[in-house]
Amino acid sequence: MQRSTATSPAHLGALAEESLQRTGDHDALFFEGRTWRSAELLERARRAAGGLRKLGIQPGDRVVVLMANCPEVAITYNATWRIGAVVTPVVFLVTAPELRHVLIDSEAACVVTTTEFLPKVFEAAHDVDTVSHVVVVGDAPTGPVPDGIEVTGFDKLEAAAPADVVDRAEDDLASLMYTGGTTGRSKGVELTHRNLVFCGQSAHAASYVPGLVRALNPLPISHAFGMIVTVGAMHSPEPGFAVLMRWFDPAAWISLAAEHRIQRSALVPAMAQYLLTQPLEDADLGSLRYLNIGAAPLARETIDEVERRLPGVEILEGYGCTESGGVISANPPGRRKIGTVGPPIPGYQVRIVDDSGTPVPDGSDGEVIVHSEGVMHGYRNSQEATESALRDGWLYTGDIGRLDEDGYLTIVDRKKDLIIRGGFNVYPRDVEDVLLEHPAVAMAGVVGRPHDALGEEVVAFVSLNAGAATNSEELIAFARTRLAANKYPREIYVLDALPLTSVGKLDRKTLRGQLRS
Repeated sequence: MQRSTATSPAHLGALAEESLQRTGDHDALFFEGRTWRSAELLERARRAAGGLRKLGIQPGDRVVVLMANCPEVAITYNATWRIGAVVTPVVFLVTAPELRHVLIDSEAACVVTTTEFLPKVFEAAHDVDTVSHVVVVGDAPTGPVPDGIEVTGFDKLEAAAPADVVDRAEDDLASLMYTGGTTGRSKGVELTHRNLVFCGQSAHAASYVPGLVRALNPLPISHAFGMIVTVGAMHSPEPGFAVLMRWFDPAAWISLAAEHRIQRSALVPAMAQYLLTQPLEDADLGSLRYLNIGAAPLARETIDEVERRLPGVEILEGYGCTESGGVISANPPGRRKIGTVGPPIPGYQVRIVDDSGTPVPDGSDGEVIVHSEGVMHGYRNSQEATESALRDGWLYTGDIGRLDEDGYLTIVDRKKDLIIRGGFNVYPRDVEDVLLEHPAVAMAGVVGRPHDALGEEVVAFVSLNAGAATNSEELIAFARTRLAANKYPREIYVLDALPLTSVGKLDRKTLRGQLRS
């Protein structure tokens, strides 16, 4: 195969090559005791791409990536993009039924995972005809492998000859990212090479401060926020150095930030809250300048307390959604407005509109809509949902907000019933459907309760079938075995009847009122 001569920045495989040429070979990544250089990481991606191609992965094929953070996540992303295939990231918290939905809906050809998640992958992939390969980082499986699936070690993948960049059009699919967990009602957000390159470039331009290139990343790279931080780093004009955490631990975060003289870190609000439980004053965090926080609302009290205990640190809140490539607005360094999520980042237009789609005056509440090259191509297998969300070139987010006279955006509420717990999306209907599987439950309603650390907590209300008996503890245990850890309700209330609207629909507004009272 001839190396593509295309060097368009709107091709993620080519962008990785350009990034190395621009910044040169340098110490780029620290993970669990080892430092990786940028040229070494790219060479691993080139070889992993060759290995995927030897397995028969073709341009356009979906490659599911289900791992906790490790260097192989980003290596797999780059390898997949390099051969023109489509990254389909999945947060490792999902259950086997949730993963199965992704495999079926995406028609995945391959899953890349680690040893500890193999039982879940095998359970989910059983009888899914499209999945022919599972690539394992770590030890090979010891138990039975589902029929029709070939298991390959990641080290064998990297033993292949390096693969050249396969030419792809800007509008070819680069990522298929599932919203709100991965149940039967979640939708695959289709993001093209142009979408991801553009929003990565915009996010970097909005937050870049010359010389501040030492970053600590505890975010799941399989989350939209984490992925765009990764893509954004490829746009840096300076050699950057990132410390990657397998998963967030507040004490480890402080230790790593001090050891590696970290200058900035991206967090979700729950992580900032957990940092306050630690002796921050005892650590040498004098190099730290910015904490970029998004994915859920952050309490003003948390901002004040973090900045009081970390003098010289500025918290910068931002806002985005998966459908917009993970970014929309961000408070700029040195020009933030506390209580807002900042102005739109470069290349993103934001309007606030009423129910008819007409823009409202500054300071008035309405639905947040967005126009940008970073906005998704559409939802997979859901033309109706795509047409509802994308209208006349604008993405209707379903969030309620307002713009002030300086163009800074404040998010007021969510028009949709989405719950954001610890930075992860939870759709009430997903939880309700699981609770309805319990033989005692006649009806279920799920809402979010404000939570200082997590942003929101998942709370359920149920009514029971005539003559049935159960209790909150039993129902919580039931849901916990069927839903991901970030989704099952920690509080369940049993009512005689759930409130309904005048047209017989579940009245979540009334349920939220009951929580407040």
